[in-house]
Amino acid sequence: MAVWAGAWLLMTALDGQAELANLALLLVLAAALCGLWLSTLESLACCALAVLAFNWQFVPPRGTLSVDLRQHLWLLFTMLAVGCMVGWLTGRQRRDADAARAAAQSAHLLHQVNEQLRLAPPAEGAAHLAEALRRLSQGSLAWWLAAPHEALGDAQPSAPLWHCDWQQPSDEELALLQECQRSAQATEQGPAQGQWHHQHLLPLRGAQHCLGAVLLRLPPGADWGPLQRDTAQALCDQAGLQLERRQTEQRAQRHSEAAQNQQLRNTLLAAISHDYRTPLATILGAASTLRHQWGKLSQDQASALAGTIVDEVEQLSTLTDNTLQLARLDAPQHALQRDWESLEELVGSAVARARSRYPGVRMNLRLEAGLPLLRCNAPLLVQLLNNLVDNAVRYAGEGPAIEIIARRLDPGLLLAVADRGPGIPAGQRERLFQPFERGNAPAPGAQRPAQRGAGLGLALCRAIVLAHGGQISVRQRQRGGASIECRFPIEPQPLAQTDAPEALP
Repeated sequence: MAVWAGAWLLMTALDGQAELANLALLLVLAAALCGLWLSTLESLACCALAVLAFNWQFVPPRGTLSVDLRQHLWLLFTMLAVGCMVGWLTGRQRRDADAARAAAQSAHLLHQVNEQLRLAPPAEGAAHLAEALRRLSQGSLAWWLAAPHEALGDAQPSAPLWHCDWQQPSDEELALLQECQRSAQATEQGPAQGQWHHQHLLPLRGAQHCLGAVLLRLPPGADWGPLQRDTAQALCDQAGLQLERRQTEQRAQRHSEAAQNQQLRNTLLAAISHDYRTPLATILGAASTLRHQWGKLSQDQASALAGTIVDEVEQLSTLTDNTLQLARLDAPQHALQRDWESLEELVGSAVARARSRYPGVRMNLRLEAGLPLLRCNAPLLVQLLNNLVDNAVRYAGEGPAIEIIARRLDPGLLLAVADRGPGIPAGQRERLFQPFERGNAPAPGAQRPAQRGAGLGLALCRAIVLAHGGQISVRQRQRGGASIECRFPIEPQPLAQTDAPEALP
């Protein structure tokens, strides 16, 4: 109204100074400006009233609606046509701008929800969706997320997830949510008795399954048009796709882990069956010779055959222990029994076994004094050291001494077995700790050739270290040889800690 009043005052001031056609242009300008705020019908009505008032006030004979000259009649007609057209076009442009603004807000909301859903678990993803729907509709809602076994056919049943802004949903509302999830179709219900709002049921649709549904209650007088309905369903579909994708990824991961475990078992059985043949054949040959040629064998020959049997049985025992421990540590939900242990005592057990098994190998111990207690599984740590010593003897031989090192290394504890053998090529260090991987270059004079064993010793070492929250790596020594280093975290020591025993000589 202020625009029309200003235009009318300006035309009155210019009356007699400007031509009638120029005054008419001010009227057209006012119609265009009013179209920015008024609706199309209001703009057209104001334009028509303004033309009648212009005829009354400015067109001769003044004070009447009659027109003397034909050009005045055409002027009034042109004013009315142009004013209505300008008002209609301006109103349409404003409606298009409002629609574009609403579409941009919807796109921004969709992008925001997509970012929130991208890494969120199902329950949090549904909560993000609910918040977005509240912002879009200014209403309240209840969402119901079907259990994964219902959506994807999993064998393990689980309870559905649901949330409600009001009191607990009635049986009828839960039935509506379940029916919407089963049909995967959006529906609208009018206000029930005692209610003053409409209800919208929106399915959470994925690419292949419908994972749940949302019951949306609109407040009275809510501006809920096709754009809002389409945006709300797009939000639900987006959430359904994200939830289905995450569940599909989890299911694929479980299947991949199961396939890897099955492949590992198959490979393990094949490797064990292959590596058991040689020692079993050796044991059988030595035992058969002792049985059938006992009287013809000298004492040294019989002792040598008995020693061969003992060596091969020890090899089989080591292979069996490594295989069983690796299978246990790779099993899901394996509970590791741990206690506070003295690292010096664990090293002492491994050294005693090495000196008995390899009497010609020199062992150097470099243990830092006052080492903290290690919370670990003692048999596994001893087996870790045994495997590392066996590996060092196998590839370094009886030449330079094998070193066992234990010291603090912030922020943890370092336990390493080092040798002066040929070392490990850079290309083999990364895959050295994988099952069935073995080195290719034993040192001259090594106790056993490199091909003995199934290649499980270092794989088991890696599994033991990881089970204790540590890390294992290989370092090439400056003057030749390799050092396999295990780093363990130092946990808060027990209150009743006893004095640690002195380092071994």
